[in-house]
Amino acid sequence: MLISRLICSALLASLGPLAQAGLLDAFSERDTTSAMRQALGQGAEQAVSSLGRTDGFLSNQKVHIQLPEQLRRAEPALRLMGKGPMLDELETGLNRAAEQAVPLARKLLADAVSQMSVQDVKGVLTGGDDAATRYFESKTREALNTRFLPEVRKITGKLTLAQQYNQVATAASGMGLLKAQEASVESYVTARALDGLYLMIAEEERAIRSDPTRAAGQLVRQVFSVLGN
Repeated sequence: MLISRLICSALLASLGPLAQAGLLDAFSERDTTSAMRQALGQGAEQAVSSLGRTDGFLSNQKVHIQLPEQLRRAEPALRLMGKGPMLDELETGLNRAAEQAVPLARKLLADAVSQMSVQDVKGVLTGGDDAATRYFESKTREALNTRFLPEVRKITGKLTLAQQYNQVATAASGMGLLKAQEASVESYVTARALDGLYLMIAEEERAIRSDPTRAAGQLVRQVFSVLGN
């Protein structure tokens, strides 16, 4: 179960600031912080596990990585030229590269959880439907981008069409015609892989907040008890 015990935030969201503060004060900072760390750790691990496996990206239409926009525009003509198999190989390769890179996120996500302060925990509890996801992204995206790139290159470096794209895209980027993340297949895949990772965390976070019964646990029972008084 992802982000178990985030029920607190689902309940807090419907309360005013004073009521929220009172509810948070009903629990010790140590207990609340410990519960949040455990819940976020479970959520991050399941997101990584669901994506960092064969077909984790390829078969999941929510995160499936399409060809870069410039290639999609040229796709009809390229297929008429007999390049269909190369296009298919590239699209599969992009998703395989993301699947291979995502497990590298485990340690950085775990570090982000362990480094949460009491204020971070309160911010996640009261910060909205995707507060936990935004916390993760703010703490990990830049470092994960650096870590993912070499892993992605291991796969894209073997794809002929990827190298051809890179040659053209690098020149176009130098003239300001492409965004930096589209200047190479590797940077494009890395950005999409990170988007997919945070999307999966956010999706589960929203589900827990909208349906607190998904997040059974001792802390949940305590919160319901407080609200029932």
